[in-house]
Amino acid sequence: MTDLIALFSAAAIGGLLASILRQPVILGYLLAGIILGPFELGLIHDYEIVETIAELGVTFLLFAIGVEFSFGELNKVRNISLGGGGLQLALTIAITAFISVTVGWVASIPEGIFLGELLSLSSTAVVIKALMESNETSTSHGQVMLGILIIQDLALGLMLAVLPALNQPMEEIGVAIAVALLKLTLFALSAIVIGKWLIPPYLKLLAKTESKEIFLLGVVALCLSIASLTGEIGLSTEMGAFVAGLMISEVEYSDQTLDYVEPLRDICAAAFFVSIGILIDPIFLWHNLALILGLVSLVFLGKSLIITPLVILFRYPLKTAIIAGLGLAQIGEFSFVLADKGRDFDLISQNIYMLILGTTAMTLVVTPFVLKFLPVILSNLESSPNFEGWFNKLEKSPEITQELTLEAHVIVCGYGRVGKNVVKLLLNQGHQVLVIDQSEEKIKKLRHKQIPYLYGNASSLLVLEKAEICSAKAMAIALPDSMSSRLCVKRALQLNPELDMVVRANDAEDIEMLYQLGAKEVIQPEFEASLELSGHLLRVLGLPKINIQQEIQQIRQSQYQTLQPERSEEEILRELEEAVSTMNNKWYALPADSPLIGVTLEKAHIRRLTGVSVIKIKRANGEKLDYPPAYTVLEKDDKLLLIGASEDFEAFDYLAKEKVMLPQEGESCLWVSIPKNKDLATQKLEEIKAQKQSGVVIQGIRRKNQYIHFPDIDKDIKAGDNILLFGKLETLNQLTVND
Repeated sequence: MTDLIALFSAAAIGGLLASILRQPVILGYLLAGIILGPFELGLIHDYEIVETIAELGVTFLLFAIGVEFSFGELNKVRNISLGGGGLQLALTIAITAFISVTVGWVASIPEGIFLGELLSLSSTAVVIKALMESNETSTSHGQVMLGILIIQDLALGLMLAVLPALNQPMEEIGVAIAVALLKLTLFALSAIVIGKWLIPPYLKLLAKTESKEIFLLGVVALCLSIASLTGEIGLSTEMGAFVAGLMISEVEYSDQTLDYVEPLRDICAAAFFVSIGILIDPIFLWHNLALILGLVSLVFLGKSLIITPLVILFRYPLKTAIIAGLGLAQIGEFSFVLADKGRDFDLISQNIYMLILGTTAMTLVVTPFVLKFLPVILSNLESSPNFEGWFNKLEKSPEITQELTLEAHVIVCGYGRVGKNVVKLLLNQGHQVLVIDQSEEKIKKLRHKQIPYLYGNASSLLVLEKAEICSAKAMAIALPDSMSSRLCVKRALQLNPELDMVVRANDAEDIEMLYQLGAKEVIQPEFEASLELSGHLLRVLGLPKINIQQEIQQIRQSQYQTLQPERSEEEILRELEEAVSTMNNKWYALPADSPLIGVTLEKAHIRRLTGVSVIKIKRANGEKLDYPPAYTVLEKDDKLLLIGASEDFEAFDYLAKEKVMLPQEGESCLWVSIPKNKDLATQKLEEIKAQKQSGVVIQGIRRKNQYIHFPDIDKDIKAGDNILLFGKLETLNQLTVND
């Protein structure tokens, strides 16, 4: 009893500490085990009890994975899962076995294969937790990683099944593996029969009792019985537990089963990870720290060099491939299970076992930071003039519907639940639509429905150019993550500054940033649901419909300010810094004699003229303005935080220093199209030149996918250009009459 109290108390404290430090709780459990173990405090006296509970933990872990396993989820990314995941496992095992045997790390090929199996697995728990925290499970790299992880979890069962065969002599190993696979096949066929004909009525009988205790006991008995059976026939008990979970995953009681088993699984799993920590010798780690750090670097480099090219091979963008490669480069928690079983069959020495434990723990520590900061770093590199061209060259040419004429079309970015409904409504009204998505499963649906599509990353300049964004009428952005949405808005407006754009905000914190970047309308689903619910209740309570509509419209026009929770300056600053870090940004000090001083942001037309967005202003008196509104007046010695491309910063510098004509009272700005016909183009240019005496000035040219700031009319304007004119409204209207 004393050992169990020490075990679970240490697990609770270690898990709490890891949670406070925003680390995976697994690391807290490992640390608790190290402190409890014989190398430190030595509080565990009867290790057999701990080992028994740890075995239950592994059994319930694999059982729960089997129950959670979804063939539907696997089907969404089956190409990269089955193809990429299978190749990743095979290549990692083969390369590791070859290197380890050649260098002399292991004594035999079976030991090399086993070492490769240990390194081939990644951490499902840590990766999924990191993706959920950053709301990236639905992103391209999130789907790729989840697909590969599913295959790895399935492969674990196979590895455990053939593990006893690896212990046979080399001349008998082929026969041993064949026998193990035959046993596995017969067991799988039996499991299919039992799962289809016996498990559903058994669970139904348990459910009829309406007793949680009886249902839980019946499920636990089923899990342990099948696990024990597989152990008796020469397969692993863990393999049996996983198959038991798979039997239940396809029946209607799977959710109820998982709900009941999860607490038991979590408690026993904590004991398992603590038991692993007990085996780690901190003195050994300290004496071999340099070696372990070297192994961590080697594991991250080696696995990422295997996974990244495979993801590219399956037609995913370079950025997605790099994130997936480094995001899956750690060694998973189930390598602990495999390593422990390998010791029983003398497939791994104690020295290598200790090194594997230390290396695995270190990679699990690093992974959350990799998944948090890597997308930000890559986004900044994509925006950098030094790397932008490099990324574009390596990016695969986007696949687009054949023989499609794009003119006055609506671009919809993302074909998830929201995007699908938007497309349906637009098509019903007869509008031409082009959908951009990088999910192969969604592209197949678009092909089947004969909806025009473009397969690629919606935030990529290359993809947006291919979508003929300059001739688009409007754009709807419903991407699964905030970073992609922000980049898509910025880059779309970089190519077409006047594009009418509506964006779905994934989080409340994104609303102000998206408006600041130039979105015409920002929709936040949770707030919209609140408005609809409130509107219905107010109608039931007798409030006039017109009053309700006015109130809801007011809230929308205020950018949901009424509904947003109060945030401290520190919270706003943190959100702002996080958002800005994903885009190319620069602090700019206004010159003392700048013509922008005394002008509002609205009247300065900064975004229209230069392409930059002003996200923050620091005043000389210390005042700070986050997300400054359009009526903000620029003052002397202001420092502005700008977001944009490098050429946009140059254009802003010109605007801030030169006497650029800005619209005064009674004046405006307007885009005018130059006809593609050469004779008509010449006529239009002469007409514009004639109006220069009336104060009409050309301030920008949009040519195909290029934006030219402050051009020279005599040299730069060509047929087919769109030009930005400043001047009196009536004069500008005369110029557009014949367009």
